[in-house]
Amino acid sequence: MNDIALIIKAASFAANKHRNQRRKNAEASPYINHPLSLAKVLTEDGGITDVETICAALLHDTVEDTDTTSTELERLFGVKICELVMEVTDDKALPKTERKLAQIAHAAQISDKAKRVKLADKICNLRDVAATPPANWPLERKQEYFDWAKRVIDNLRGVDALLESVFDTVYQLR
Repeated sequence: MNDIALIIKAASFAANKHRNQRRKNAEASPYINHPLSLAKVLTEDGGITDVETICAALLHDTVEDTDTTSTELERLFGVKICELVMEVTDDKALPKTERKLAQIAHAAQISDKAKRVKLADKICNLRDVAATPPANWPLERKQEYFDWAKRVIDNLRGVDALLESVFDTVYQLR
């Protein structure tokens, strides 16, 4: 399968898996906008052309937020893409506070490609929180989210100066 076909396959798979999900913003926008935004940040803001990284960005929430299994991802997209997705997948069995702390600690341990996906995820999330936050989030909650995201990113710095600069600019929106 060629690179473009694999990216389209990943986007289509993610769209199908997230088809009934909505973002938490006031507009309840379709969830698929989020993984597509990650791919856009990686390619447009970061200049990333690595197919595995882009596919992992498109698929990054499928195991965490849908009925997708790692076995399914490996079968459809191969070991490398599956491993990247699993590197950025939170353990939903943990309580939310523990998950957030684990994400901070884990950020330093993941591969460079996974770090780029994580950077794009946090960039997109901060942009969303700044522009169209969840309706019930007061200013303090938004600031807490920004500060937590910065702690995650601070633990993976040194992998991509361009994406880190984009993150820093978006972080200033708080």
